[in-house]
Amino acid sequence: MTPFTGGFAPVTDEITAFDLEVTGSVPAELNGRYLRNGPNPLSLDDPTASHLFLGEGMVHGVRLRDGRAEWYRNRWVRSARVAERLGEPPRPGPLHKNWDFAANTHVIGLAGRTFATVEAGPLPYELDYELDTVGTCDFDGGLPGGFAAHTHLDPVSGELHALAYFFGWDHHQHIVIDPKGSVTRIRDIPIADAPMLHDFALTERYVVIYDLPVTFSQAHAEKGVPLPYAWNDAHGARIGLMSRESGEVRWVEVDPCWVFHTLNAYDDGDEVVVDVVRYPKRFVDARLDLGGLPTLDRWTIDPAAGKVRQTRLDDRPQEFPRMDERRTGRPYRYGYTSAARDLHDVLYPADGELEDLPDQAFDNTLIKHDLARGTQEWRQFGRGAYAGEPAFVASGAAEDNGYVLVLVNNETRGAADLVILSAQDFTGEPVATVHLPARVPLGFHGSWIAD
Repeated sequence: MTPFTGGFAPVTDEITAFDLEVTGSVPAELNGRYLRNGPNPLSLDDPTASHLFLGEGMVHGVRLRDGRAEWYRNRWVRSARVAERLGEPPRPGPLHKNWDFAANTHVIGLAGRTFATVEAGPLPYELDYELDTVGTCDFDGGLPGGFAAHTHLDPVSGELHALAYFFGWDHHQHIVIDPKGSVTRIRDIPIADAPMLHDFALTERYVVIYDLPVTFSQAHAEKGVPLPYAWNDAHGARIGLMSRESGEVRWVEVDPCWVFHTLNAYDDGDEVVVDVVRYPKRFVDARLDLGGLPTLDRWTIDPAAGKVRQTRLDDRPQEFPRMDERRTGRPYRYGYTSAARDLHDVLYPADGELEDLPDQAFDNTLIKHDLARGTQEWRQFGRGAYAGEPAFVASGAAEDNGYVLVLVNNETRGAADLVILSAQDFTGEPVATVHLPARVPLGFHGSWIAD
């Protein structure tokens, strides 16, 4: 059975539209593009439609300038297979281990360029400003392989930090790319059992590595499982604190769990604080839909004692955490997450209906967390809205002085809206709603890339 139903149902056309209709007023300081990547299979009959993580990547973009919504575009990432299916020549570029994949997980800006990224080995694909595919990129030979989907930019140095993994390696890699787009450092980190690594964390002193019990499974690969990573009780759970200066890693054991996403992390005296969306398990028998409900948790790591304290920040299921990325690796106060019914139905349908969960308000809802006060504000969009990942865009010096951008399905129109909220008036009327000409399926991750 395909997971590409409901909010994840793919679109079939690439569209270009100009001068989009807007309700409200687009803030004049928002000059740039909001881009969002996600899986969009070319056909539901294809093998890539059998797993949520394998559909061909499609990037959706809205260009804002001078108070106007200038254009909307959506484009498949042109791997060689996608280009062939669309009747186009393949794009040039290197491959890692001859592995070509239409990157479907994130889209980021770096050194004035745009990259669609995925994990587990394939190289990122470069896109041009209007989202057409340029080709794969290894940064002039600097990348041994592709890096994982989540990167973290140090807001002080401007360096981009990434981790890479591949089932054929006996290590992970820490990669640093400078603001000009050159790879300046690669460190190998010995790791047993080829575990999956979707995200990590960055502080001023450390790269925080999650070595968790989801590992490559040869047994599932031999059975033809399309994504052969499975929960492995024999692989312990630990967190690595790698010194950004020396590369030395201190490992600290933690209760077995799975983490897709980091909210933020920071140094607190001799301790390290890491806020994550934590699952009890995931990929049980290599299935995405088993393993329990996620919670928003805090790890406080004492490297000297080798201990981790775990604190529950919010026990309601939510995902896609984001924050003011000017505070990456630094103490912070506010975070933003999403709770979408259609994501619930794919990731944890066996773990309870939303009606059975603690708060029915967590249905197609954005949540603003005030971590200093331990409070939340909720903005509910309602059934059928499938609100995606929120992205914070700074406007002033204060941490929540800015806007939260999110793609929301408008059931009445049968198309998507880009909703722009004031972060300081989170439950008030939107500052602006940009009405797009087509559906945007639920996807994964995106970025505001300022001009």
